[in-house]
Amino acid sequence: THARTMANFARFSGLRANNARVGATVAPVHTRQLALRRGDLQIRCARVAGVEIPNQKRTEVALTYIFGIGPTTASSILDETGIDNKRVKDLSEEELTTLRNEVESYMVEGDLRRKVAMDIKRLKDIGCYRGRRHIAGLPMRGQNTKNNARTRKGKSAPIAGKKK
Repeated sequence: THARTMANFARFSGLRANNARVGATVAPVHTRQLALRRGDLQIRCARVAGVEIPNQKRTEVALTYIFGIGPTTASSILDETGIDNKRVKDLSEEELTTLRNEVESYMVEGDLRRKVAMDIKRLKDIGCYRGRRHIAGLPMRGQNTKNNARTRKGKSAPIAGKKK
């Protein structure tokens, strides 16, 4: 049992198993150094339209991380720029620049969020049906609210004194 304990110790501490016998000297295993030295430059994410898109994903999927760009828009952007659907980390700086320029032609992120908020505010101000439903926090597209609509209405509050 002692030999087995020492073997387990050796396995988890990075030591050679054949040196982990009772009475033997234990020598450390030489492993490759994986940590980066201080001063090494490492690119973590590419920045497009003020958003850091993931390096490990393919370009078409990575573009959908930008608010306002879905799968269809992402594929049309790649078609218009002529960039292959390869991983973001494999894109050259020149390709990233053309991608950034193409994305700028679309309304994305802050501008789009601002536009949506202003549209909702306009509906509320003119007092139309959709605006009043926004104010009340109810669905505005004709869905029934007797049973469901919990996404818009929020958690149900108990009604005092109500029995079936």
